[in-house]
Amino acid sequence: MRVLVFGRTGQVARELARRVPAGVSVEFLGRDQADLMHPDACAAVIAASAADVVINAAAWTAVDLAEAQEASATVVNGDAPAAMARACAARGLPFVQISTDYVFDGAGNLPFGVDDPVGPLGAYGRSKLRGEVGVRAAGGVHVILRTSWVVSAHGSNFVKTMLRLGAARDSLNVVADQIGGPTPAAAIADACYVIAAALLAGARGGTYHFSGAPDVSWADFARAIMARAGLACVVQDIPSRDYPTPARRPLNSRLDCTGLQDFSLSRPDWQAGLQDILNELGAA
Repeated sequence: MRVLVFGRTGQVARELARRVPAGVSVEFLGRDQADLMHPDACAAVIAASAADVVINAAAWTAVDLAEAQEASATVVNGDAPAAMARACAARGLPFVQISTDYVFDGAGNLPFGVDDPVGPLGAYGRSKLRGEVGVRAAGGVHVILRTSWVVSAHGSNFVKTMLRLGAARDSLNVVADQIGGPTPAAAIADACYVIAAALLAGARGGTYHFSGAPDVSWADFARAIMARAGLACVVQDIPSRDYPTPARRPLNSRLDCTGLQDFSLSRPDWQAGLQDILNELGAA
């Protein structure tokens, strides 16, 4: 299986590079080779590629910055994946697109199903939803994999922020009314390879949810990080209204992941994933 991956330095892309299965060859495209601000150029790369399947692990992930630069975020997260999907459809190549829980409004306390109504609260969610719509409209074989709360030993993420702040402070206020599933980037990478192989073998694709288990609040996740890292920092619960940000975050990021059974996948254990991350960072 020859895989073309958009992305090189992001959390998922880096794990895709580290976890290439036996018998698989992968080409990774950085921004210098495929800038998602230029969707037609991304499509041209696919048209000229010898790949069997394409994975888009590149995205605009700066949620708050997207509020001020929605047009650019929309090109990267919306127009570029749509162009990739059309190029894949034209060549009969399966396409895997990573999306987000932010396409939902976060209402209620039940896990969102793949067919539940969408209603993003901000620019980032709107941009990712535009990408989903474009990928489906392309008409090719695809999987849209919605995930949440991605963490790893790389880049900027909640685990690394908590380790930095927890080492410097005696206490920390963390929101306790946002609930979701922290998802190790390593698990997402493994799932992408499994899904890509299945699509090549004839799986029909569609939209799927993939998030870590069990669901937890940011505050309880922070406490788990502190405990496993041996940090004495006390985590104090606060509501989201006491931690205002430019972009509204969904309170309910729970995702119904039962469809993963189509690929013999299950929700990853974020506690095991967290331990792996801390071990890699030398923080355990």
